[in-house]
Amino acid sequence: MIQTVITQKAKGNVVIANSIRTKMYLKGIAVDKFTTISPDDPAVMKKVREIAKEFGVIV
Repeated sequence: MIQTVITQKAKGNVVIANSIRTKMYLKGIAVDKFTTISPDDPAVMKKVREIAKEFGVIV
């Protein structure tokens, strides 16, 4: 879900993708900590959905 937000918002622009990762870190989401095989944490998923909403991204 995290990568989906980054991909949709950045639209292929590496600079914007890095900026989004930084913003997510500042909002409490350690982007590099999570992978596709990480267990789903409801609190983190809620926070990612809120961030996606702020960015105007649908997840």
